Amino acid sequence: MCPPDPRAQLTHGQVVEVLVANRLTCPAPLFRVGDWAAGWAVEEVFGVEAGLLNDDRLARALDAIAPHLDKLAGSVAAGAISAFGLDVARIRWDITSMSVHGSYPEAGQDGDYPQIRYGHPKDRRVDLKQVQAGLGVCADGAVPVHAKVFDGGAGEVAQVVAAIQTLKELASEKRLLMVADSKLYCYTNIGALLDAGVDFIAPVPASKISDEFWAGLDVSQAAEVDCTAEREERLPPEQRGRYRVLEDVQPVPGPRKRDPVLQVRRILVHSSGNAAGQRQARDKRLAKAAAELEKVRRGAGGRYYGTAEKIAERVGVIAKTRRVASCLRTEISTDDSGRPILAWHFDEQVLAAEAAADGWYALITSCPAKRCDAARVLLEYKGQGDVERRYGDFKGPLAVTPVFVQHNRRVAALIQVICLALLLLCLIERQVRRALERDGDGRMHGLYPNGQRVRPTGRMILYHLGGLQLRLGGATDPPTVLMARGVHLHLLDLLGLEATRPRWL
Repeated sequence: MCPPDPRAQLTHGQVVEVLVANRLTCPAPLFRVGDWAAGWAVEEVFGVEAGLLNDDRLARALDAIAPHLDKLAGSVAAGAISAFGLDVARIRWDITSMSVHGSYPEAGQDGDYPQIRYGHPKDRRVDLKQVQAGLGVCADGAVPVHAKVFDGGAGEVAQVVAAIQTLKELASEKRLLMVADSKLYCYTNIGALLDAGVDFIAPVPASKISDEFWAGLDVSQAAEVDCTAEREERLPPEQRGRYRVLEDVQPVPGPRKRDPVLQVRRILVHSSGNAAGQRQARDKRLAKAAAELEKVRRGAGGRYYGTAEKIAERVGVIAKTRRVASCLRTEISTDDSGRPILAWHFDEQVLAAEAAADGWYALITSCPAKRCDAARVLLEYKGQGDVERRYGDFKGPLAVTPVFVQHNRRVAALIQVICLALLLLCLIERQVRRALERDGDGRMHGLYPNGQRVRPTGRMILYHLGGLQLRLGGATDPPTVLMARGVHLHLLDLLGLEATRPRWL
């Protein structure tokens, strides 16, 4: 798709391949990639001289692939699905933001590519502009099979419809199940999914259901689900969280009165673990608020809280920061000498209603009950954390943020290259885990100093393989891969790689 200049010494494919390798091993700014290549045997493995990888050549490669990002990402994903036999019938979708360093004035940006703008950054760097990326992660090994770059100011809700067709094409003849976060919940998205015949699961925003509704539910009437969180697998059964489900119907009215009301299944989920966490968090908030309110009460009429206005102002700050405004009741009066007096208490009825709602949340789905009962809906949704874990890889070892590239066209291309690196990272992790699961429980020794048996992550696998060294040979002496630890050979064996063939490393 991107033929090189006949005068160029490297093809764009070679440059992108090296960039992907850089992100998987030791991410560096574009002007440092040449230095990295000199120390990481890039010439011996890829046949690319380190001196040719200057930032101008890398930038030209990004410019060349920028007009073809969707086609490139789609073709590579299709190749991965075919080569590794990925099951893409279930795909989890989410969007994240990447902070971008630089001014990037709007007048200087290319309108054909995602715009770098201020938005609502996930990392809370409101002082920086951003772009956004959406990932479609299949349930089979949590591999990202779809990635797309969006404007920094684009709303997450509006991107769901555009992703439906692409994900549906990836699923091919299989019926797609799309699992998303609460941003999917809007009349337009739900209507588009129903019209497209795409099954979906998404949480209902907390604001859509009142505490009074939750307080009217009876947990004992809910059916228990055999579901254990991965973090609790080693705990005794009595210490693990328990899940229960009920089912009813969620009406979704349109923005206009004449719009037909959509009806979808609603799964009401109660988690004992969530209930305990919410109860503990509320107790901490109340305790901190009580201590601060008592300090104001004792200081009323003194140096800092000498007037009713100052007391009211401080109480308002406490109510907002400790999130107790709904249950806090206060009265400010004066004594015989005219000194202000503060009286306060927490409304027990409000607290009881909040406590009754602890642990409850709701999911909506279009999956038919005959094919996916309430318990199955919950189990399908519980894997949504895979997307968040991939964003951790995206912004962590692959170092996608912060980004500093001169043009928004190149920013989009660089992020797409990093998405390719993330795809390979996840395929490596999937292959190692599948090999371990064929012979055991999917865990292995040697990744941590204490000998703990763990499920290997892509980050940990590449960390250990980064310790391999290549000894250069001569005319009659081939290059040799030097292994310092047994875990190197074990990982290569799990990946199906021959240690005697360094060109594959």
